[in-house]
Amino acid sequence: MRLALAAGMTLAASASPALAQYAGGVSGSIEVATDERRRGLSWSEGDPVLRGSVSVPVSEGLSLDGTAVSLWGSDRHGGADAVIDLGPSYVRQLGGWRLSAEARYHLFPGASDQGYGEIGGGAGFLLGPASVDLFASYAPRQSAIGGDNLYLSASAMAGVPGTPFTVSARVGRSSGDVRDASRAARLRPEGAYWDYGFGVDYLQGRWSAGLRYADSGIEGPGSRHAGPSLIGRLALNL
Repeated sequence: MRLALAAGMTLAASASPALAQYAGGVSGSIEVATDERRRGLSWSEGDPVLRGSVSVPVSEGLSLDGTAVSLWGSDRHGGADAVIDLGPSYVRQLGGWRLSAEARYHLFPGASDQGYGEIGGGAGFLLGPASVDLFASYAPRQSAIGGDNLYLSASAMAGVPGTPFTVSARVGRSSGDVRDASRAARLRPEGAYWDYGFGVDYLQGRWSAGLRYADSGIEGPGSRHAGPSLIGRLALNL
């Protein structure tokens, strides 16, 4: 697990010697959380996780990002001990609008034939301490996920005036074509579904903490580790 975390951060941070001129902008974080839940599904099967992230600027608006998260033998991902997310991100601010695009490849150390890639893009609008974001992610047809996968989401975030607290809410929908039902169940158990949640975060200096409620519309046998959950996190921003 230590090797997986180190690999994710090292690969992103050492993508090219040419990045040295932007080294002053390198940022990262270390976080512990009570669950790794993505799009309403627990990837760590409800177990606590350790997360490490790094972002390396390449040019204005463009960065290379890496994140590694412990999964402790996740059944959802073929017994993987971790997930490592690697890829570029681009963000541009146009007045009050924020446009973004990204590509990610998800590696799963400890498991075979589980990796898959996806691309995404979104638009957000800033209004004082608040923001509203729309985002879409698409994973083209791949054998590891039994077809393709489209995820659409909307989120809102606002700082509480005069306090270090931020509140947020989000809703998303997963859909796509199924070629292999057993593999497609990794990301979409029982087919298309909605997920939603809301949270509160506290930021003080380089430390942050948060609580998030997450749930999904998945019912039946596929609802294992997809029901309501309260997730806590504590992070150090480097």
